[in-house]
Amino acid sequence: MVPSLLSTVILAMTVLPATQACNFHMQRRSNTYSNPHARRDTRFQRRAEEIDFEYVNSFDWHTIKPEYLTCFTGTSQSPIGVHSTQGLATTHPPSFAGYQTTTNTTGTFKNWGFGPAFDIDMVNEDPTTLPAMTFDDQTVFLSGWHIHFPSEHLVDGVRSAAEMHFVHVNAAGEPASVVGIRIEPSVTAHSAFFAQVPAAIPAPANPPVEGTPGVPMDHLLAIHEVGMVQQYWTYKGSLTTPPCSEGLRWFLPQMTLKVSEAQMLALRGAGRFSHRIEQVVMNQAINV
Repeated sequence: MVPSLLSTVILAMTVLPATQACNFHMQRRSNTYSNPHARRDTRFQRRAEEIDFEYVNSFDWHTIKPEYLTCFTGTSQSPIGVHSTQGLATTHPPSFAGYQTTTNTTGTFKNWGFGPAFDIDMVNEDPTTLPAMTFDDQTVFLSGWHIHFPSEHLVDGVRSAAEMHFVHVNAAGEPASVVGIRIEPSVTAHSAFFAQVPAAIPAPANPPVEGTPGVPMDHLLAIHEVGMVQQYWTYKGSLTTPPCSEGLRWFLPQMTLKVSEAQMLALRGAGRFSHRIEQVVMNQAINV
């Protein structure tokens, strides 16, 4: 087990707040520490840049610059609210068999400007070397995850304490699907997935500081902790940060991932308010 996460809370709270974006699909690292002969990943790696938006005005992102217009004009935007009365999905069932062949992945543990995040290493600039999820006739690849506080999606009008986004890209490295895992504290739970997180959770910074590379994580643990996403809602949605690009398949497990109170305290201590306003349901085709 890793050292107690509680020691990071004070560190996280002493750093000034940031206005840093979640450009999770742009900031990548290659797997050069596990394979010293691999080519350096230049297509996906970018210097962390300042972000020009805040969540308190997410209703107005389209006014920041023309590239963000879809945040207002899009017809299948995320996040949305789902309801028990809609029933659960029987369509697009996801499979995580491709996670099992790459369970212990390494990557960079960091703060995306609003909370803890993780970028998985890829070999030779090839997204297909990442853990694979399949649905329908598509295969997508887990590029990393990041956490929002509180949850972005609502279930029966209620937000959870946090929400972790498992972001998947296609073979070209473009965002294609997200598994949105809601997180709740429990007095009886202890998450094996979050037990892997290093004790030193980076605090928000603007721009983000370099994270900790070479951190191993078994991402299948999180999928197990939400019932392998066998009971879920699904819909057609978008990125929840500018430019709010559409065309992503979202999966929302019915189960929440339970963490201990100490784990939640440590995660929140390194986070900031980061949920986008609920979007109007238009062409999202929930469970269709």
